[in-house]
Amino acid sequence: MAPKDNPEQEAAVAATGHCWDDVIPADEREIYDTFFARKVKGVGPKPALIAIDLYNKVYAGGPGPVVEINRKHRGACGDYAWNAIEPTKRLFAAARAAGCPVIYTTSASNTRVSATNRQRTGRENEPADSWDIKDDFAPQPQDLIIRKERASGFFGTPMVAHLNRMGVESIIMIGESTSGCLRASTVDAFSYGYHVVVAEECCFDRSLTSHKIALFDLHHKYADVCHVDEIIAQLAPKGAVRAAE
Repeated sequence: MAPKDNPEQEAAVAATGHCWDDVIPADEREIYDTFFARKVKGVGPKPALIAIDLYNKVYAGGPGPVVEINRKHRGACGDYAWNAIEPTKRLFAAARAAGCPVIYTTSASNTRVSATNRQRTGRENEPADSWDIKDDFAPQPQDLIIRKERASGFFGTPMVAHLNRMGVESIIMIGESTSGCLRASTVDAFSYGYHVVVAEECCFDRSLTSHKIALFDLHHKYADVCHVDEIIAQLAPKGAVRAAE
């Protein structure tokens, strides 16, 4: 664990009570808790809520074991997606009540550019509304929807320009997949200088192992991973900025 004579480390990253506790060995935790030690801030000033890829495709087939759901609905996240619905709805409500700008990302659908030598077949047979935001999180008139060609919501999009226009200084990140598009967006947000907090119960993956390891890594290197109740409790006094008309 972090040295006890360093208060910055003592109060910092060496957190338990997270989903990764059962997959990260103690010796690896010691390395990370020492090398990446810092104070966890939680929600930063003037936050925006960025929801990564909460589109219909990942909820296809309803709740159930992910492996079984994927046999009929490739790319769906089964129980992992559906278990995140209620905490995500609560966070949306809290963010809107606090005046946070709300930004969604989704795929550019069938026009999306594939990576070199990577085959992306089957999209032509997907329902027309696959990339629409799920009704539980329906965008409001003042919200922003950004369509992206790559994993990150920042790469090749006007995301930073919109955040600057809104006066945003920090980000609350939610969505899927934890090890893919959410991770890529969090790393890019960090690289652009934003403080990022990730809501643990409001993100998910097709692989529970990848989900846990991605959150562990993000928490120590690029973001504060906090429980949704902690984030909701912090939102009101943070001075959120209101989205521009």
